Amino acid sequence: MMNIHSSPLLRQALVADAATSAACGLLMLIGAGPLSGVLGLPEMLLRIAGLVLLPYAGFIGWLGVRETIQKPIAWAVVLGNALWVADSVLLLVSGWVAPTSAGYAFVIAQALVVLMYAEFQYVGLRRSQEAVA
Repeated sequence: MMNIHSSPLLRQALVADAATSAACGLLMLIGAGPLSGVLGLPEMLLRIAGLVLLPYAGFIGWLGVRETIQKPIAWAVVLGNALWVADSVLLLVSGWVAPTSAGYAFVIAQALVVLMYAEFQYVGLRRSQEAVA
């Protein structure tokens, strides 16, 4: 596997993504009941999303504090964030849920934040140097 020395931008984007993902994950996991009514999103969807975000946050936080990481893993994080954004859009246009106005705002806002992190991670990845084996 090809290793890279993570650029400062990549490390900062990973750590910021981890902090935001952990906070959002805890919010959705713990507050799924009340949030469900306000957002018009199924309680189980919020709980599952929260459960998914917590280990993800731990993993990318760990990546963010490492000087050297595997390049394919960094690409997987960028692509995973892009997939999250696409899934968020799909959720809103699919008709599978009936979000309130606040629910639309929540899903769109979190998708935009994730898109921002994906872009910072992409640029940071491009700025990273290959590690000598």
